[in-house]
Amino acid sequence: MSLTQLTTRAQEGIQAPEISVEVHISNGLPAFTMVGLPEAAVRESRDRVRSAIINSGFEFPSRRITVNLAPADLPKEGGRYDLAIAVGILAASQQIQTQSLQNYDFYGELALSGECRQIRGLLPALIASKNAGQKIIIPTGNETEAAMISDIRAFKIESLSQLCTAINGGKALNRVKPDPFDQTLDFDIDLSEVYGQHQAKRALEIAASGGHHLLMMGPPGTGKSMLAHRMTTILPHMSEQEAITSASIRSISNQQNIDYRTWRQRPFQSPHHTVSAVALVGGGSNPKPGEISLAHHGVLFLDELTEFDRYAIETLREPLETGKIHISRASRQIEYPAQFQLVAAMNPCPGGCESINHCQCSAAQLNRYKNKLSVPFLDRIDIQIELPRLDKNQLLQQKNEHHQSSREVGLRVEQCRELQLKRQGGLNVDLGNRQIENFCKIDSKTEQLLITSIDKLRLSARSYHKLLRLARTIADMAQVEQIKSDHIAEAIGYRHQDRQQVGC
Repeated sequence: MSLTQLTTRAQEGIQAPEISVEVHISNGLPAFTMVGLPEAAVRESRDRVRSAIINSGFEFPSRRITVNLAPADLPKEGGRYDLAIAVGILAASQQIQTQSLQNYDFYGELALSGECRQIRGLLPALIASKNAGQKIIIPTGNETEAAMISDIRAFKIESLSQLCTAINGGKALNRVKPDPFDQTLDFDIDLSEVYGQHQAKRALEIAASGGHHLLMMGPPGTGKSMLAHRMTTILPHMSEQEAITSASIRSISNQQNIDYRTWRQRPFQSPHHTVSAVALVGGGSNPKPGEISLAHHGVLFLDELTEFDRYAIETLREPLETGKIHISRASRQIEYPAQFQLVAAMNPCPGGCESINHCQCSAAQLNRYKNKLSVPFLDRIDIQIELPRLDKNQLLQQKNEHHQSSREVGLRVEQCRELQLKRQGGLNVDLGNRQIENFCKIDSKTEQLLITSIDKLRLSARSYHKLLRLARTIADMAQVEQIKSDHIAEAIGYRHQDRQQVGC
């Protein structure tokens, strides 16, 4: 009898719990039993592993083989366990050496020929293995993914036979070389391409500087979408940890491959207004991340906001506050990060008129349009502005004026964010109530202005704190330590639209 134990990791959201692969070979009628809550793709690995071992030049034991994937209560899915199972069988049957196998985590799906195939969604597991101090064996197809992680001890293989040769003292495996962390980001669009709309550009810079949510209202053709798409061009690039977290979510989404040339750019998700609530927040029988999680550390742009299903819009209320989404299903509960910055655009009315004062829509149409957005949802949006339409003379004049580039604005945004991080360790949008008391102090005159405005506009306690956070960002942009009345006044000017334009 012989028993061998190896380690690999499963996928559970963006977590990667350790899986112990226990292989026991005993006397008895030939059998291959797999236990530990394996799903269909894992159970099918018995045939893949048998053929891969034989076609790699080894003998498949004609005895009773039992494979246990522990812990037993964690569902196992996919072909990522093939390599660990095959190595465990060869080690238990004493066809390869076993001295240092416990120091490695094994990942890879085996072809019938013994070739080792790429695994989707492997990045979270690689991060967890690296943090646990393990060496890692991966398919060559996952080399680029592993190269994103600094100081990782990963070795790439093309086949099972190549790995077994190295284990038995033959040719050593090639180690994955981490790529240098690229600090340069290039964009095909620039903020200078947007003519006029100085107030909107100012609001965009404030939103970027403090991480605030932004709603733009205006008739078609006023530049709302252009401004929204240029938000990421003025945001500072992600830190290495932020970039890896964002890439991990994309890695497990199975929706798109990661572009490793631009993986430090902040994500920009712009779902169509026909998107379902499940696609927006995530879900399914095996919960996958939705658009809000794919926008983690980036921007979620909802164009034509009032055309979205109201239920889908309302599902954003909790993640806008908490920065995460908890998805519960009958058999699985998964929590995904969703710390995104919301940028939304809408018309003043369903007919796209110049403003609500010049609207030709009926009262019933306006009521249906207003009811798409609830007061609790609007209460969570820090900045709400109206964009006027430029006439032809203004448009021609703007062509001859200097417009600040994304680089110029981005430098100011980066400096403002660095000030916030140095002072409180996070952005102003994330200030808690106690931090607001410490960092958002105002004098009695400014406090009276704030109280009067809250009473007049019927703002909630949440809006009170959001006004202080927004005023703190405006003061930081002016490099002023204490919030003044003009900072509060400007912040109030960005909040009145939720009552005046959309209504209660």
